[in-house]
Amino acid sequence: MFYLGWNGLVWLKAICSFQQEPLYWIVIAILSYAYILGRMVKPLSWLSIIGSIWFGFIQYGLLLFPLANLAILVLSLLDIQEQTSIVVVGTVTAIILAGIFITGLYNAYSPTIRKYEVTIPKKAEMKTLRVAVASDMHFGKLSGIAHAKRLVKMMNRIKPDIILLPGDIIDDEPEHFQKKNMGAIMSQLHAPLGIYGVLGNHEYYGREIPAFLKEMEKVDIRILMDEVMQIGNSFYLLGRKDKTDSRRKSFNQLVNELDESLPLIAMDHQPAELKEAQESGIDLIVSGHTHRGQMAPNHLITRRLFELDWGYRKKGQLHAFVSSGFGFWGPPLRIGSRSEILEIVVEFEEKEGN
Repeated sequence: MFYLGWNGLVWLKAICSFQQEPLYWIVIAILSYAYILGRMVKPLSWLSIIGSIWFGFIQYGLLLFPLANLAILVLSLLDIQEQTSIVVVGTVTAIILAGIFITGLYNAYSPTIRKYEVTIPKKAEMKTLRVAVASDMHFGKLSGIAHAKRLVKMMNRIKPDIILLPGDIIDDEPEHFQKKNMGAIMSQLHAPLGIYGVLGNHEYYGREIPAFLKEMEKVDIRILMDEVMQIGNSFYLLGRKDKTDSRRKSFNQLVNELDESLPLIAMDHQPAELKEAQESGIDLIVSGHTHRGQMAPNHLITRRLFELDWGYRKKGQLHAFVSSGFGFWGPPLRIGSRSEILEIVVEFEEKEGN
């Protein structure tokens, strides 16, 4: 924090002869611990919002400030006055940071719909299934009422047969979801075959799963916890507990007694076991969790952690989808990713000779 604060102070002194150093460092200290204070002290919960935004400044400050320092060093070797270098380079850096935040806010709060069409070579009662998928809404403080209304409006525009919500529906505790009466908004989602979800890691982090399940039950969202539903004579829907729960059932355990001539569609919050899903005969799986790194270049990390960290991949008979998520965690910023809903149109087409 000292490094980031020192850079800011040097620039402020260069552009406006700033003299309030003690006050400046107090502000930096508060910003640095705002998220922790907001989480620990209930009356100061608003500080966690400021702290979340500060996370974004930390990441991009640590990426940009060393480059700015290097640029000032190079300019000094070219005999350009240090004061001038600091003003010019610091101002350019500030403009870049502002651009990152403006772009990141737009990408976070302006979701898009990504459409896919796949074929599952199995017979089903229905020939076509339109699936709407939204993961990682993280409904709470920053992903709030307006964002929930966007979700409902966009999903209903798709006119899905079924809606799947593969985890992290709320941001840890359901308190803010309840206070903002966001359940009333979610109750406006429509899908004739129903709305289903699974637990994500953040539902576990909040340690209030029973309260969360109660909220979902109120709005007819069925959370599948290592459960299988047969939807008519068309397909099975499997929902796994999150990987956070070491006692959760495996794919093999879930499909063990199923009629595999019917399509098998699964939700698993973290896309960590695609190989197991394929080997267990799953035909289509939807996941989230990765946020596609949320803020570039973090996607370089998620790309190494997961076989598929975003988008679509066919693996044998398995159609795997990983969403970057509808919401966000921490700062309401998305760089190199965008909030999204998946629209998946599935054609069931039995192979000849079956």
